[in-house]
Amino acid sequence: MPWREPGCSPWGVLVSEIMLQQTPVVRVLPVWQEWLKRWPTPAGLAGEPAGEAVRSWGRLGYPRRALRLHAAAAAIVQDHGGRVPDTHAELLDLPGVGSYTAAAVAAFAYGRRETVVDTNIRRVHARLVSGVALPAPALTAAEMRLAAALLPDDDDTSVRWNAAVMELGALVCTARAPKCAACPVKDSCAWLAAGEPPPSYVPKGQAWHGTDRQVRGAVLAVLRLAESPVPPDMFQREPADLGFAPEGIGVPLAALHRLNSAPEQLERALAGLLADGLAEMHDGGYQLPA
Repeated sequence: MPWREPGCSPWGVLVSEIMLQQTPVVRVLPVWQEWLKRWPTPAGLAGEPAGEAVRSWGRLGYPRRALRLHAAAAAIVQDHGGRVPDTHAELLDLPGVGSYTAAAVAAFAYGRRETVVDTNIRRVHARLVSGVALPAPALTAAEMRLAAALLPDDDDTSVRWNAAVMELGALVCTARAPKCAACPVKDSCAWLAAGEPPPSYVPKGQAWHGTDRQVRGAVLAVLRLAESPVPPDMFQREPADLGFAPEGIGVPLAALHRLNSAPEQLERALAGLLADGLAEMHDGGYQLPA
């Protein structure tokens, strides 16, 4: 991945880590490339309205991450002279940056020895060392202790270790259909030695169709293309009923109406976008934040 290349900037690594939260690489890659082309530095993003970050976030989902990344860029410019900080503690102070993201940026952008534990790494550790099919539903203190114990002592090897275990989990030791025959550490795998016991629980994906999240996403798709504030009744009425085709937003508006959302669900979605800072009222209509 380009964010693992030696020439990738710390800013590029930070952007990738935030985009990759709960989002597959295949969806992140083109957005990340466009984002870095438009905003190659934190100062570039910080100089734009927050709404532009939301607009450029596209369909990655969980768009509050765009606001947090914009806020992080502003903090980097204000508090760190435009340079992404290089220590776990300073990174952790940035808006939207948690312990994992801080560790990942410190490791992959600056070569620090940090215990990086994402979903893929947890799964490899669970199978290879603990002999279970899947890690616990939520990260545990025992998992963090295990990851810390396995981490090599010197900086360079620890960074390669983190990247290698992460890639092993993403490409070989996958959740649904692990490619055990191709695994370079299969002879040491406690899970294989135990006869591949099934997981103790069934992972549940998040519902999407018919949810408030789906409606929120459809409303944001309208706002991303809107060149002026969108009146409330435009969300509630079919484009044909308006007597004209709204310029630029006719397609996403029609997609929103095809959801056949109940009026109260649409109201919740609009209220939630306002509360989260993803939309604001201007001249009696909704728009992305200025």
